[in-house]
Amino acid sequence: MAQDDAMTPPSHDYRIGPGDVLNIIVWRNPEVSLVAPVRPDGKISTPLVEDIPASGKTATQLARDIEKSLETFIQQPVVTIIVTNFVGAYSDQIRVIGQAAKPQALPYRQEMSLLDVLIAVGGITEFAAGNNASVIRVVDGKQKKLAVRLNDLIKDGDISANMVMRPGDILVIPESIF
Repeated sequence: MAQDDAMTPPSHDYRIGPGDVLNIIVWRNPEVSLVAPVRPDGKISTPLVEDIPASGKTATQLARDIEKSLETFIQQPVVTIIVTNFVGAYSDQIRVIGQAAKPQALPYRQEMSLLDVLIAVGGITEFAAGNNASVIRVVDGKQKKLAVRLNDLIKDGDISANMVMRPGDILVIPESIF
């Protein structure tokens, strides 16, 4: 693994995903402003705008889409969207499987590191083969398996074993063989 690949954070605009909660503010029109969850199908419904796709868009892109839909009813609408509960698009989530204390999918955050992921999942179990773990990452459309040394990182404090995570990474923590 190239050093710059592991330590350089990707540029990333947050994309809305199912489960996110959006605060939709229509300037000078409180009657159509609301807080709305993104449904499992990736859409939201607001007053005057039903079933608009939200998943995979940035907050700004969705705001412009809502403005276009509202132009029929409101003269020059100005919409602002604030994401208040973050889940993110499925393709951006970091998944942790295997011998993590709490295996789960995590929303990707800018400059998130392997150590941040381990903290979020409560570390590894006593049965984990931490230094045999790997990160599966899609690079140029192909899956790439990157070796990671979790025991060195969390038990020995070897910060050189840390790496920058990318949207869509999968951390696989195998069980040790006794």
